Amino acid sequence: MKSEKIILTLFILFLSLSLFSQNNTNSELKAQKVPSYAKKIDSIMTTSSPLKFNGVVLVSQHGKAKFLKANGYKDVEKKIALKTDDQFEIMSNSKQITAVLILQAAEQGKLDLQTSIKKYLPSLTQSWADTVTIHNLLNHTHGIVDIEKPTAFKVGSQFKYGNLSYMLLGEILQNTTGKNFTELANSLFKRLKMKKTFVYNHQNNQALVPGYRSENNQFEKVEHSFLNDEIAPAAGVISTVEDLSKWDQALFKGKLLSPQFQKLILTPSTSSQHNVFGKESMGFGYNIRFIKEAGLDYYAVTGLGDGFTCLNVYFPSTDTSLIILENQMPRNSEHWSFQEAAIKNVILKSMTYQ
Repeated sequence: MKSEKIILTLFILFLSLSLFSQNNTNSELKAQKVPSYAKKIDSIMTTSSPLKFNGVVLVSQHGKAKFLKANGYKDVEKKIALKTDDQFEIMSNSKQITAVLILQAAEQGKLDLQTSIKKYLPSLTQSWADTVTIHNLLNHTHGIVDIEKPTAFKVGSQFKYGNLSYMLLGEILQNTTGKNFTELANSLFKRLKMKKTFVYNHQNNQALVPGYRSENNQFEKVEHSFLNDEIAPAAGVISTVEDLSKWDQALFKGKLLSPQFQKLILTPSTSSQHNVFGKESMGFGYNIRFIKEAGLDYYAVTGLGDGFTCLNVYFPSTDTSLIILENQMPRNSEHWSFQEAAIKNVILKSMTYQ
């Protein structure tokens, strides 16, 4: 009888210890689900000085969301709150998609990156059409400021960012593949299961979030978007933060291009400075920035205009994406990408102090 009581007591003790251990483990797992940077990002998203944040932030690792939050309004006048899966104009982030489509056409032998664009755009009349290559259009070293005027500098000697070269790349895609940018891009999005991403069409904007110009935390809606079929290859893609995470996973893990062309797109071919990443010029390629900061190498693309601000940063060492989409563009240029830079710095700090 005594031995039975001892066995029962030991069993209860064992069960209690097991439950304590399990609860402890569950608590630890719950604690691990909240990233160390979450509170700092929350603070940036909810402050109103020097300006309010109005958008969505995603931090994903290995393609899985670690932090996903919206703050502000989809419609300021009607006080309709933003949702994390709302669709934003991604502005110049669109150029990265155009670059991939051009490289895919090159893979298929439909064009050559080092051939002058006169071959693909025979209607061009300026003499620079015989010296500017597709490569120059891709990395903004072409010098073209107007298709009716001479170049602003010797082809290949300088970097000058703009939309015109990617509009020309859209024409080249049409002339070499027989399909327009919208067809090619939407087909790619479908293949990648980017279900809420599409090329802007003024006849069907699929509940697109409107853009706002802001000043002193007052928002004025952009009533007439500058997007159209012509500018689409430079700035016309609509997407969500989670779809752009899918894009990063496909692009940076070599699922879109052969090894030869993957190496090409991940190699800087000129340099450029951007305030989000500091005052120094850093590597720039086919609409990818190559940043070295705080001992980390990472890739980035930015976008600004039409009442939108966008940032997509990918850290290859940890397979982490930071994607920020805002439907506001401050009138004060000192505030352009202000919160984007601050949130990026939080993520960067969390990685360098791990």
